[in-house]
Amino acid sequence: MDILAILKNSKTIAVVGLSDKPDRPSFAVATYLLDKGYRIIPVNPNIKEWRGIKAYPSLITIPKSEQIDVVDIFRKSEDVEPIVDDAINIRAKVIWMQLGILNNGAAKKATDKGLIVVMDKCMKIEHSKFFSNSSF
Repeated sequence: MDILAILKNSKTIAVVGLSDKPDRPSFAVATYLLDKGYRIIPVNPNIKEWRGIKAYPSLITIPKSEQIDVVDIFRKSEDVEPIVDDAINIRAKVIWMQLGILNNGAAKKATDKGLIVVMDKCMKIEHSKFFSNSSF
């Protein structure tokens, strides 16, 4: 798993569990990634939009014309498996489970289908390690 390659080669990130509350970690991470030039697709059945961007209730409701590079998951570890199933169905390339999120069964399922899996890491922290002074 080459995190630098994921960060460099990914353009569109579906953020599952993205909150519209500015004090939530998902809001801060997605805002950072948006500011760094990534395209963010909010996924949360409880919001209609995030920062003016249309939100979707689930990964499978995102239009098929969208190519999702990374599915960034902000959900409890035990809630990850159905999200991974949807990520496989929409042909995402990477499953990224945020800090504190580990699900080995879901990770194996994803890697068996050819997806790259990152667990227990924050995209914002990892990005800032490589690109602290730029927005590549």
